[in-house]
Amino acid sequence: MTAAPLPILHTQRLLLRPLEMSDAERIQALASDPTIAATTSTLPHPYHLQHAQGWIGGLAPAFADGKEISLAITCEKVIVGVMSLAGISRKHRRAALGYWIGVPFWGRGYATEAARAIIAYGFAELELNRIYGECYSHNLASERVLQKLGMRFEGCQREAMRKGDAFIDILLYALLKSDFPLGAERLVSGG
Repeated sequence: MTAAPLPILHTQRLLLRPLEMSDAERIQALASDPTIAATTSTLPHPYHLQHAQGWIGGLAPAFADGKEISLAITCEKVIVGVMSLAGISRKHRRAALGYWIGVPFWGRGYATEAARAIIAYGFAELELNRIYGECYSHNLASERVLQKLGMRFEGCQREAMRKGDAFIDILLYALLKSDFPLGAERLVSGG
């Protein structure tokens, strides 16, 4: 029995597709911006080509194991960022939403649009019941994305993350399948 292929998701303006090793240079170029590292907990700075290659190489096995799905966010065939469901728990039917958008593409609504598609996929295809998102308390743009998705604020984890020499508060938002405003099945389309 072969594992299901990674999905391809369509939105009005975007295509979310599996990453390929040939995308490593583009991922490295976008993720190496220090502004991206400052707003994420998982991307190191500096972000080298080897980081991108190692990460991309692990995506298909992580999906096959049911642990994570990460897709390139593309607009007119250009990668603008990454959208993920990570820490997938089949037992508890939950996952964490993760994303980043390259700095040149900020302010265009791409994160919200792509997140709606992967959330719909998570609820409809992975049969998740809960998807949560976390952001640094100073990352107002990311917090706004979580709010626009209809996620509910569940609390502040005080000084939960160490970034450099500072401890940072983490805001927690979550969405239940029963709360999903657009109906999960309407946003999922294959490629």
